[in-house]
Amino acid sequence: MFKAIGHPARVAILDYLLKVNACITGDIVNELPLAQPTISQHLKELKNAGLIKGAIEGNAVCYCIDEKGVEKLQSYFGNILSTLNSRKGCCE
Repeated sequence: MFKAIGHPARVAILDYLLKVNACITGDIVNELPLAQPTISQHLKELKNAGLIKGAIEGNAVCYCIDEKGVEKLQSYFGNILSTLNSRKGCCE
């Protein structure tokens, strides 16, 4: 899951999907300065990581955020941030 968010293009795709709720690959291609095959590869990585879902609609795939996957990320980073907040002043 963390490898999936380690690439700026995948972070940009997640950000876009959060803004629009759901879209097809062509919408993302129009939004980001990347080629369609590159976008498709990044979508595959995000889907395999459980961060997005895809549903076939006619001859296109409609992508959206997978809430369960994003909640796992949110929980993990929330735990890290709360731990950091409790350790303030350790190197001052």
